[in-house]
Amino acid sequence: MSDQGPKPPHAPLRQYYAEDASRSAYVNRLFDDAAQHYERINTIMSLGSGEAYRRLALERAGLKPGMRLLDIASGTGLVLRPAARRVEPSGFAVGLDPSAGMLRQSRAQARLPLVRSCGETLPFAGEGFDFVSLGYGLRHMADLDALFGECYRVLRPGGRILILEFAHSRSRAGSLVSRLYLRTLIPLLTRLGTRSKAAEHVMRYCWDTVDQLVPAEAVLASLRHSGFANESRRGVFGVFVEFWAQKPDPLHPASG
Repeated sequence: MSDQGPKPPHAPLRQYYAEDASRSAYVNRLFDDAAQHYERINTIMSLGSGEAYRRLALERAGLKPGMRLLDIASGTGLVLRPAARRVEPSGFAVGLDPSAGMLRQSRAQARLPLVRSCGETLPFAGEGFDFVSLGYGLRHMADLDALFGECYRVLRPGGRILILEFAHSRSRAGSLVSRLYLRTLIPLLTRLGTRSKAAEHVMRYCWDTVDQLVPAEAVLASLRHSGFANESRRGVFGVFVEFWAQKPDPLHPASG
């Protein structure tokens, strides 16, 4: 491993909170206030295709029946529910999120085990999971190295991690389209579809976090720094990115 220090997944967003130390509390309040609208927000943003995409992404990353899965930043369960259907009945899926409001909405959707905590300090023993997923929450984390270090700790040898996130377009035209869609059109449609200022505010905040994403190379470097191997990424539609990595298994060094 290198001696690089922790990597924040975003720059401080001073227009929302006065100092970076207050970011977590601000984000939790933001999602608490909009939790009841979050499923509808996702449907609007994904044009109804989100569930099928998340299911396929989990399968591509190697999630199999019987596995023990931890879904970090699980929110209302958009990744957790298809993951649970994939691993049950012989496996199990656990959701984790710091927002009480989001967890309440998740419980209303499905009876799955949920834990209120953050990704940088996981309240689980080591090597208890086969698979860790993180869907569109990376940019809300304070410290990538701490997050991935915890993921590495709770995964068994040979276990996998999947991260779903937005991506920066590599073209000027693509960037302009993304900005128009995510910064202007989606907040407007969210306000019209939910009649909620809180829901609209969440979407405007999410665009600003997307705008401040660290480069994909920094995510891969942090995974390596935390001990993961076989790290890779896959772009999807020029808007999304999937990161995969695996915890090395000394007994099966060729696995993955």
